[in-house]
Amino acid sequence: MDIIIPQTVEVVVNVVAFLVLFVLLAKFAFPPITKMLDERANRIRESLEKAEDTRVEAERLLDEYKVQMAEARAEATQIIEQGRKVAESMKAEILAKAKEEAEAEKVKAIEAIKAEKVAAMGELQQQVADLSVAVAGKIIGTSLSKSDHEALIDSFLAEVGSLNEN
Repeated sequence: MDIIIPQTVEVVVNVVAFLVLFVLLAKFAFPPITKMLDERANRIRESLEKAEDTRVEAERLLDEYKVQMAEARAEATQIIEQGRKVAESMKAEILAKAKEEAEAEKVKAIEAIKAEKVAAMGELQQQVADLSVAVAGKIIGTSLSKSDHEALIDSFLAEVGSLNEN
């Protein structure tokens, strides 16, 4: 078997070419590549930071939303309760007013009945007195004088009034 051994001149030329290529790459290619990789790393880091900030902001907004919803529910419950109380007070007020009006009507009716009763009794007394005088005049057979007539009516009215009070 033959072993291929490179010649020293070829090795030296290849090493020199490699070193020249490495120096050129280090001088011209590596800085832009490194810069591009650094920029990309920075963009990724910034994107991650923005994503984290956005997540934190979203959580904050969600918490605010939950608090606002709880406040809105509490306010709605309070408004409903307040409406219920107003309705109950209006109902009580209307019932009280209706009872008051019914009682006033009842009192008016009782007063009207009493007034009618007094008027009817007065009229009845007058008619009974006139009739009594007429009957007494026929029984006695003479007509009474005006003063006798008034005295007889007054005594009869007093007698009927005392019966009415019993």
